[in-house]
Amino acid sequence: MKKHGILNRHLSGALAELGHGDGVLVCDAGMPIPDGPRVVDLAFRAGVPSFAEVLEGLLAELVVEGATAAAEVRDANPAAAELLAGHFPALTLVPHERLKELSTGARLVVRTGEARPYANVLLRCGVFF
Repeated sequence: MKKHGILNRHLSGALAELGHGDGVLVCDAGMPIPDGPRVVDLAFRAGVPSFAEVLEGLLAELVVEGATAAAEVRDANPAAAELLAGHFPALTLVPHERLKELSTGARLVVRTGEARPYANVLLRCGVFF
């Protein structure tokens, strides 16, 4: 049994399968989930687990070379915008409709219980060397 890191076996296994350039959508409870990508649904109750908790956990285990979020996050959810800006100084912002289109190419979707709008980010996996 693992003693630290991500303990959810479905999520831990899905992360181990990712490679350079793969997309991971970390999304709030309301984001439409496209057909195709593997989905690990962590949502339990509204707000649990939060977008911030899940993102922090993922970033502790993944190499990320880029991130894309909806431009609407700046006005609709300043806390999420600040969190994303803090982690991704070169964050790409696109209209929410475009983020939904881009998410169809994700390899993995991690759904949180976040109940605040536009708490979504599409991560692009990097490589550790």
